[in-house]
Amino acid sequence: MDFSTLFRTKENLNLDKSTLTILRYIAIIGQFIAINIVFFYLNLEFPIKASLIVIFIGLITNLYLQFKVKANQLKDTYASLFLLYDLFQLAILLYLTGGIFNPFSILLIIPAIVSSTFLSMGTTIILGFITSLILFTLTHYYLPLPGLLVENFNVPSFYKFGILISILIGLIFLSYFGIRFAGETKKRSEALNKLQEVIAKEYELESLGGQAAAAAHSLGTPLATIAVVAKELKKEIGDNKDVSKDIDLLISQTKRCSEILKQISKKQIEEDIFLSSIKLEDLLEEIIDSFKETSSKKIELVSNDDNNKINIERTPEIIYGLRNFIGNAVKFSKSRVKINLVSDLEKIEIKINDDGPGIPDDIIKKIGEPYIKSKSTELNSNSGLGLGTFLGKTLLEKQGAKLLFRSNNDLGGALVIISWNPKNLVNS
Repeated sequence: MDFSTLFRTKENLNLDKSTLTILRYIAIIGQFIAINIVFFYLNLEFPIKASLIVIFIGLITNLYLQFKVKANQLKDTYASLFLLYDLFQLAILLYLTGGIFNPFSILLIIPAIVSSTFLSMGTTIILGFITSLILFTLTHYYLPLPGLLVENFNVPSFYKFGILISILIGLIFLSYFGIRFAGETKKRSEALNKLQEVIAKEYELESLGGQAAAAAHSLGTPLATIAVVAKELKKEIGDNKDVSKDIDLLISQTKRCSEILKQISKKQIEEDIFLSSIKLEDLLEEIIDSFKETSSKKIELVSNDDNNKINIERTPEIIYGLRNFIGNAVKFSKSRVKINLVSDLEKIEIKINDDGPGIPDDIIKKIGEPYIKSKSTELNSNSGLGLGTFLGKTLLEKQGAKLLFRSNNDLGGALVIISWNPKNLVNS
């Protein structure tokens, strides 16, 4: 893992200033209340003046962060400095109040957890390493617990190291959870943004035809007016041949524009009827034909068992989803792709087979998640990061589909099974 990956320098990582400020105020107020209760209410002796000075310095740094730092989003490095200070501040307070035996010693893991959620893995590792060193130090060097200055308080070494190990395990577990949770959330967010872009683009393309028809209707009247005015001008000019030629050209071009607009308008009306309702077999044939134009591989549609030939709504989600999985089959196949369409009154099922290398074992359980990559050398030259599969799966599921991914089918490659309840597809 290189430096840019570890610290994610290419990603604009930030920690919200108000979030960090509130967290630090909570910590400072909690520390202040805790030491005052212990000293004044429980009457337990410890260096309270030194503890108050440490807390006061922390308050000053937080006031500086709140009022002097103008940026609303703190960069990774800048935010980590405040978290590092908080770590050392708490470490000093723990040193003054019993070290690792202090019940609040578990709070040492908080800076690393905050970093794992909002900042880079590199920053989290550094904070985790420093936290571990502090924990080891506080295990051996500390002032006695408040109230035990004169008493003989002996604890077995295994108990002391048990506390240390339990806190370290909590640090590792929660930091790892934070890193994974933040990473997966970010990946899914990016994938969903891509999904929205795809849908927006599909609907935009679909609406172009309607806009063309509206333009044809709107431009019809001005063009007719131009043609009438041009004919009147020709009559008034009379025998002026040079000007008459220009006017004749203007009239002919106006007529040509009118014919083009009529064709656009007529084509849109025909396409509107076609787009609103189509049989699944016809839609698959259309998609397959588009791939046959660019690929020499054999793509076969078997629809002998298509017994429920209902009309479905031709939505961008279904078109994109089917194109994606058929396109993947064409891409990874060696020479042949077989698509089976089976339907009855209770179920509609599409099986997309290919004779390629199949779905590797290391991703078959995760397929459909965004940003995954197989270690298979057979796939590496063609495989992406799984974003297209995620988009296709999500879009089809949005239309009521259920998807299954299998290997070792009759062609020896991958098998994608897409099924619907006919009620979810029928065009109302």
